[in-house]
Amino acid sequence: MVRHPQPTSTRRTDETSPVRLCVGCRQRESIGALSRVVASDGRLVVDERRRLPGRGAWLHPHPDCLSKAERRRAFPRALRVKGMLDTSSLRHHVERHTESKAGVDLPRPERTRKQVDPS
Repeated sequence: MVRHPQPTSTRRTDETSPVRLCVGCRQRESIGALSRVVASDGRLVVDERRRLPGRGAWLHPHPDCLSKAERRRAFPRALRVKGMLDTSSLRHHVERHTESKAGVDLPRPERTRKQVDPS
């Protein structure tokens, strides 16, 4: 397949990365800070290269986001599959990512509230 260059009118010129929603904490973040997850044979697989076929869900590689997504049953809904999905490989990936960043303080996704004018 030959890929032709995009016309200059449709190219990104602002150098910003796309923004996705974490299925765990429901915060918007650039795709560089999130992991893409797809369903394959009834289990969740981390798509590190972001090239696997099928629908994907986005998640912060943080244990809190994973537990929130599991508690809400967000993966089957986001990936549009029926039934429960095995999250053991995803949990292993998140734990490994957390351990590798043990010396570095991981930024925990926090809920920001809208500023309300008291007047």
